[in-house]
Amino acid sequence: MSFLNGISFDVEDWFQVENLKEVISRKDWECCELRVVQNTRKILRLLERHQTRATFFILGWVAERCPSLVKEIAAGGHEIASHGYGHELIYKLTLEEVRTDIERSKGILESITGKQVLGYRAPSFSITPESEWALDILKSLEFTYDSSIFPTSFHNRYGFNGVSSSPFKFSNGLIEMPLSTYRIGGANFPLAGGGYFRLFPYIYFQRFFRRLNRGGKPIVFYLHPWELDSEQPRVDVRLNYRLRHYVNLEKTERRLEKLLDEFDFVPLTDLVEQYFPKASQSQRSPHTEITESSVNSNE
Repeated sequence: MSFLNGISFDVEDWFQVENLKEVISRKDWECCELRVVQNTRKILRLLERHQTRATFFILGWVAERCPSLVKEIAAGGHEIASHGYGHELIYKLTLEEVRTDIERSKGILESITGKQVLGYRAPSFSITPESEWALDILKSLEFTYDSSIFPTSFHNRYGFNGVSSSPFKFSNGLIEMPLSTYRIGGANFPLAGGGYFRLFPYIYFQRFFRRLNRGGKPIVFYLHPWELDSEQPRVDVRLNYRLRHYVNLEKTERRLEKLLDEFDFVPLTDLVEQYFPKASQSQRSPHTEITESSVNSNE
């Protein structure tokens, strides 16, 4: 059997991203063109052609306004997971604000699907050493796993150095599915998708994904529906944010199709079951890795 990897999509619309927040405020959201349904359906059609199931981390704000989309995703056999409600950075909120946001999102999704939501991903991967306390909130709300940790220091908004780049358990029992990185010269280079997938050449991902799999590590990959939408509205933001958000949007769908051709993917919950079976979860010690290698080894 081919090596199985995790694929996920953070379901938010083009106007909700952090890179555009300086020109599009929360109060403007209701006035913006909603394009998330048509863009998510592009992804669903692509996944169906490749007979691949995925995890969809859905923003509660979107689910509240597009419940039929949530049902459509679930009907395709995909995992429904939480991306919070209002797309606020965790470390900019209070403990109670975070709990309220996550609990609200979880409740909306579970009321739509009738199934328990097991996974969570923070907006902009904003569970960092500064906001590690959010992990206890997730555990208390009965999440099985989190996928918010990006073990890199290459971004000004997120990063969590010093943790494993392989799936592991926190001391409170919460399973972490960290975003993929590859260690070169003592630093973890981002390899998980998103803007990196648009900005870096495809061969970068192809080569290092194969190396990760040969080393016994699964890929944890992500994209946003708006990244397949080259016709989305354009707004004037500072140059670095404009590059992060708009460059190579027209190439994303073709690159994603190629990735699905070359690698085998499953929802993140399937990887959780594979590496942390329920029968043996209680026997694992905190921060147990799935490989015998050291914490940051990629070979």
